[in-house]
Amino acid sequence: MPRVNAPHPAPRRPIRELPDELISQIAAGEVVERPASVVRELVDNALDAGAAQITVRLQAGGIRLISVEDDGIGILRDELPTALKRHATSKIASLRDLEAVDTMGFRGEALAAICSIAEVSVLTRTDEGASHGWLLDGRSGELQPTARVRGTTVEVRELFFATPARRKFLKSESTELAHCIEAVRRHALARPEVGFAIWHDGKLVAQWRAVAPDLAGGEHVLDALRRRLADVLGEEFIEQAVAVNWPADDAPGALGSSDGVQRLRVWGFAGVPDAARSRGDWQFAYVNGRFVRDKVITHAARSAYEDVLHGHRQPVYALYVSIDPTRVDVNVHPTKIEVRFRDSREVHQAVRHAVESALAAPRSGQAPAAPVPSAMPAEPDTSFLAALPRQQPLPWRPDTPQVGQRVSDLEALWRPSERISAPLDVPDIRRAEPVFPPGPSGQAAPAPLPDGEWPLGRAVAQLHGVYILAENAQGLVVVDMHAAHERIVYERLKQQLDAHQISSQPLLIPATFAATPEEVATAESTAEVLAALGLEVVPFSPKTLAVRAVPTTLAAGDPVELARSVLAELGQHDASTVVQRARNELLATMACHGAVRANRRLTLDEMNALLRQMEVTERSDQCNHGRPTWRQLGMKDLDALFLRGR
Repeated sequence: MPRVNAPHPAPRRPIRELPDELISQIAAGEVVERPASVVRELVDNALDAGAAQITVRLQAGGIRLISVEDDGIGILRDELPTALKRHATSKIASLRDLEAVDTMGFRGEALAAICSIAEVSVLTRTDEGASHGWLLDGRSGELQPTARVRGTTVEVRELFFATPARRKFLKSESTELAHCIEAVRRHALARPEVGFAIWHDGKLVAQWRAVAPDLAGGEHVLDALRRRLADVLGEEFIEQAVAVNWPADDAPGALGSSDGVQRLRVWGFAGVPDAARSRGDWQFAYVNGRFVRDKVITHAARSAYEDVLHGHRQPVYALYVSIDPTRVDVNVHPTKIEVRFRDSREVHQAVRHAVESALAAPRSGQAPAAPVPSAMPAEPDTSFLAALPRQQPLPWRPDTPQVGQRVSDLEALWRPSERISAPLDVPDIRRAEPVFPPGPSGQAAPAPLPDGEWPLGRAVAQLHGVYILAENAQGLVVVDMHAAHERIVYERLKQQLDAHQISSQPLLIPATFAATPEEVATAESTAEVLAALGLEVVPFSPKTLAVRAVPTTLAAGDPVELARSVLAELGQHDASTVVQRARNELLATMACHGAVRANRRLTLDEMNALLRQMEVTERSDQCNHGRPTWRQLGMKDLDALFLRGR
């Protein structure tokens, strides 16, 4: 038998304090990853100083030089040497201040850490009786007077010169420059009232002018943000985005209200489903003005698109959350890019509700930005939900209200009726043809635009029994009639089932599985939620759960896998989100089977009725599978097809 050598004991090393410079270099390893990290920290300080204009100058992608110049309040001469010391800051003085941080910087580590790995100088001047500015050499500590207007300039030269091994990990100059520009861009998206300029090797590479809102003149904060987003992300982003403002009774960005109570607010812009990208690189989330990568906000925003965006496409958005600083911990990551909420479910609900509400309004029912005069006559101002024979068009007229017509009888779809007051039984709806109240989700027909034109226009033809062709003031509208009708039916079914749970089917033999303590705790605390989903999951032993019932529609699936996935969702996210998602999947299947099929010939009146319903139905711009239901071809698009004007 081979002899196993005993491990040699490690040599004993004495415990001793680290030198200050090594401590700062260790801190720099956490704070300074690359030149962009320095840019971020210095711009944070400039914003905290009340700067209205910030200029960033770079050389060699920020490796040779990073200079951040601002017109803020400046630093007093006596405090200037202290500013470069470890854990020296004007932002906090007590634990109470730390628990309610409302500034971009607060740790007092950045400048000291940067000084330990680069050559740093600070040039500053205040308005407090100073006739000139002061220049501080970070390495020697030498302080000398110099000319400067009010503000501060921090220069960082030869980054990582003191730690050459780390310098080898940097990428090419162009890559580092791109990261620096991105760092400034993130700040610019949150502060439209501040101007930003970036110079590289003597050339201006990016500039965003201040667009401070003129509240006295009636310009809204969202308007200023809209202009800044258009400048930074491009006009295309704004053209394909909807405004988010929740709750809508207060101005965005204000934590307080008239009653003095601080509130959670969410505002910004969310891209329409058609603007989704293959990557999540255009997802910007801010908490109290700080750019963050937060799983709660990311999941809440993505879940708001579940009903209109399917597959792996990623939505685009710029969302801003204002919350009481005492309800969010910003001191959880060295680079301050992560936060922790005291009540993450509250934030999740707020973000999801804000984005969902913004996306729900059908864009087809909105007036165009610049209506084109039309010579077409206005639609008669009568109810468009008239009783129609199956094939022969009749004049539009109101009819006797009827309740509970079947989707298979399309002519009944257009009859007006009162809302169904009796609760619907989910199993009956699944087994039979869907039953729902005719009429556009209980809403009245939309009023035509000022020029007498409907947003989706008036139907002129049907193409191959699949598409409806309509003419509006902008040109041609093409509608996928099955996809559009599917969304209309789906939204109605959701309204009717809001107060009812999904039916369940008991298992002949309960399915047991070994569960983690978290799964057991979740099953016990969310029993009512599980029941609403049609699931019955109960403890069988301290380490085992038993599945006794599953949703009827999923009876053929694996009950254990279903239970595990639902418990995982409930453990991480808001219970109402999980319930809504499961319910929507069931109703989407029902709506797909209940919608009018392709190759079904419709009369002009039936086509027009479908268009009017689309204009007042939430999320009618996408079908239940995330595909668009209609497309607009403007006159310029049509002219280009036929080379008109060339």
